[in-house]
Amino acid sequence: MITQEVDYPALVKEVRRQLALGQEGLARELGVSYTTVNRWENGQSKPSKMAQVLFHSFCDKMIGSGRLMLPGDLNDTANSRQERSHE
Repeated sequence: MITQEVDYPALVKEVRRQLALGQEGLARELGVSYTTVNRWENGQSKPSKMAQVLFHSFCDKMIGSGRLMLPGDLNDTANSRQERSHE
């Protein structure tokens, strides 16, 4: 699980930018509402633990397919989660 504090507004914006997704598109991919993604991105709320798992799993999948590259610390976090899941 993630041990560092994640800047979700910046992360959500960056993921959407790289994947060329609108807030509605990302919401659809994650199975959450547009309003939920909008609130994360605007810092009005933080994803629940379940939503964090969904979001990071989605990011891991996109990183694995070569469609997403996140800044170093976030890639390290994703890579360590992938390694643990293969143990």
